[in-house]
Amino acid sequence: MTDWVRLGIVLLLLGAGMGYSARAGKLTTAAVWAGGGLGLLIYLGSGFTGLALLALFFGLGTAASGWRVADKRRLGLAEENRGRRTAGQVVANAGVAGLLGLLAWQLPPHAPLAHLMLAGSFAAAAADTLASELGNVYGRRYYNILTGQPDARGRNGVVSLEGTALGLAGSAALAAAYCLGFGWGPAFGWLLVAGTAGNLADSVLGATLERRGYLGNNAVNFLNTLTGALVAGGLMQWLG
Repeated sequence: MTDWVRLGIVLLLLGAGMGYSARAGKLTTAAVWAGGGLGLLIYLGSGFTGLALLALFFGLGTAASGWRVADKRRLGLAEENRGRRTAGQVVANAGVAGLLGLLAWQLPPHAPLAHLMLAGSFAAAAADTLASELGNVYGRRYYNILTGQPDARGRNGVVSLEGTALGLAGSAALAAAYCLGFGWGPAFGWLLVAGTAGNLADSVLGATLERRGYLGNNAVNFLNTLTGALVAGGLMQWLG
């Protein structure tokens, strides 16, 4: 199969995904185009495995957001705009991956590192999404991550044991997908650590800068994915 044929297949897949997201109301129009552009950069840098990571994160996030949504609405915890994601949210969750895809595409010698960092960003994004969306449903006790004191479910910086475990499961799913594409090895464990680090960083930022109004949710999510990418890359450089 030639490169042009592969690119044609990718464009068809991206077009299908964009069309579905628009028709199903998952993304705004601007978000559809932002997601398509980032998806193309991810493919150019990391191939079909990178696209699979993007699709897996999107699928997990969509499923978690829609899970027991009636209960979340009753508790005032459902996402605004009925879960329809904006371009800012897309960039917050996949922008780091898109930049790493561009890096891997333009600087092939650094591609292996960029691939792992890309997966680390998605592992962190998945951990945060599942921890918050499902933790708010299944959590039993909720604590402020800084003080360890009981706090209100759904507030920024509030965590639960169940939510953290579900977030780890999300990171494991992304780590497994990465290893299926690029080979099994210590990277699986590195991605678990990276995803959890990003998730915890998100909670710390939420309990501090976001609560005080210095950062918005999109900025916190972007820093979450950046943390996951940097931790994954640092572990590869240190232990690889």
